[in-house]
Amino acid sequence: MKKILMVMLSIVLALTTFVGCSPKEQPAPSGGDASNLSAVQQIIAEAQGMTLEELAKKAIEESNGKTFYGVGNSSRGKSALPLFIEYLQTIDSSYKLDFEWQQPKNNKIFDQLTADSLKETGTFAMTLIQDGNQIESKMVQTGVLDTFIPKEWAEANGTTPEAYEGYLPLQTLNKIFEYNCVNPDKTYDNCWDFVAEGEHGLFMDIDSEIVGKNFLYMLTKDEYSAYLKDAYDKLSAEEQAYFQPTVDAMAKDAEELGLGENGKYALAWIKLWVNSYNAVTDDGPICNTLVDASAVDKFGLLVYSKVRSVEETDTVSVNNIKVAAYQPGYEGIGGYAYCHYLFVTDNSPLPWTACAFIAYMTETVDGFSAWGKDLGGYSSNPEVAKGTEEKYHHSEGLSAKVACETTMDKGYDWWTTDGKLVVEDPKYCASVAFTVGSWIEMLDKYTPE
Repeated sequence: MKKILMVMLSIVLALTTFVGCSPKEQPAPSGGDASNLSAVQQIIAEAQGMTLEELAKKAIEESNGKTFYGVGNSSRGKSALPLFIEYLQTIDSSYKLDFEWQQPKNNKIFDQLTADSLKETGTFAMTLIQDGNQIESKMVQTGVLDTFIPKEWAEANGTTPEAYEGYLPLQTLNKIFEYNCVNPDKTYDNCWDFVAEGEHGLFMDIDSEIVGKNFLYMLTKDEYSAYLKDAYDKLSAEEQAYFQPTVDAMAKDAEELGLGENGKYALAWIKLWVNSYNAVTDDGPICNTLVDASAVDKFGLLVYSKVRSVEETDTVSVNNIKVAAYQPGYEGIGGYAYCHYLFVTDNSPLPWTACAFIAYMTETVDGFSAWGKDLGGYSSNPEVAKGTEEKYHHSEGLSAKVACETTMDKGYDWWTTDGKLVVEDPKYCASVAFTVGSWIEMLDKYTPE
């Protein structure tokens, strides 16, 4: 059965390579014949030529006294909306807006948005959503969501709304390897240590949070499989002897999947990881486990910002964990990164207000503060990123209750270079979702005894 499936995957890979496997780009709303645009897309086309203040005046006119509904993978939209309302009230003190922010669990946001899209006028005005692969296939190509590129955000990134291609990212987040350090003799100095014999990392299951599966897809990209090969070369001969049979066994699969010269190292690491990790429902419980003094010799791959909420006690402390990539001599990937993207729903009941809110979050430090005041979240606007760093002093660890090495965020530039984060690329994920994705589905997941 496996051989049959691998042959099918090879055929599909060849066909997608021939016709071009990258997902289509969504046309900029401001381009093309306006008669081909939906009513919301026409508003977006106009909004993309406006400043934040101009959008704010449109929002006040549209939504004063109404209720704004948003939905997102991050709960912090609920914290950003009151700040947005306060901003609008600096322009019109009589402005009032009620709001509700929903955060669906278990990847239900796609179903919720799809169902809402069937209405002539939807409930949700906008969304903050993750998982570039499913966004492309389920939301953008189907016309459920529309991309709005704020004028001043584009200018800060050296482009224009019309020239920019892709989705609008609010922020990049990182999930990193952290381990309990109560036992000083237990260390992790290479990313292959996390898939060594007897290791069982704590990780959100790839079927419940798909960005974790995208992380595995991305490991097969040449850039990141090279990271794994380089780290492998730094292992001792004894350590390599343990992994070599798995690497060798993956060579044929890597060839059939059309991967690069280091693809077998990526598949070996993926196989060992899926066969060993302990599935946990959320990153919060992973963090709570690791920071406890009793979690000796345990590690996890989790969102960095969770350390912000650790309540210090006699047995619980951020001092009980270390960030693997921060340790001298560490080799290989330090974790992975993905984006939260902002979209206007194509049947938005308040499109001008949605555009203004999106511009506020991406163009001002206060608008981004619901995310920027903590660790591990990096604004896509370089000016906002700089202002956020100056205001919240990430480098000094002041965004956490205890300032120590673990809470001293080294920032986006460090993480995407020295930290060797595996950064999600929606196009690449979509191109291998069937081939590599089907291969991953064949792997046996670890089940605790």
